[in-house]
Amino acid sequence: MTDDIIAIDGPAGSGKSTVASALADRLGWNVLDTGAMYRAVTSEALFLGIDPDDADAVARVAHDADIRTRPRVSINGRDVHDEIRTDVVNVAVSVVAANPAVRAAMVQRQRAVAAEEPGGLVVEGRDITTVVFPRARVKIYLTASPYERARRRGDEGHESVARRDHADSSRETSPLRQADDAVALDTTGLSVDQVVEEIVRCLENTTSN
Repeated sequence: MTDDIIAIDGPAGSGKSTVASALADRLGWNVLDTGAMYRAVTSEALFLGIDPDDADAVARVAHDADIRTRPRVSINGRDVHDEIRTDVVNVAVSVVAANPAVRAAMVQRQRAVAAEEPGGLVVEGRDITTVVFPRARVKIYLTASPYERARRRGDEGHESVARRDHADSSRETSPLRQADDAVALDTTGLSVDQVVEEIVRCLENTTSN
């Protein structure tokens, strides 16, 4: 199914979710927000009173959970679409996402979603081009200036964005990095439509080659 996947990676505030959604709409494809999956696991662990630092307990939550990302994010039948963007989840999600067992469970689920997808799929996250779908048809790495990324993440601010950057790039399992063959797009000063057009051109180039 990798012929029908556009994989988008990038740091917090680079525009991944917004661009992925707009791109999927443009192409008539579905979209998978993998970050929402990690946030859902974090939300559920906190809901159950589990310390995010309790790696084994959080891993069990990830392994056993029923996670849905469309049309709204839910876990085990509980709607957490709004809850996953709260401050408490923002702080704890980096710990959960760095858990190797959690990442293994999520990667397995993400690949299963793609295998069952009847059409094309736009997947966004922080290890999609390097780990989850390294053979995706199109691989994009979005970035933006630190100021712009912090502005977009106004609910978190500069310190939170910097903390996520450090946690995502320094974790031992699946750290955030640009794949060697990914197309890098700096979204600073660009509209969503402009970024989408750039990615569509990349897709068209793979079709014509």
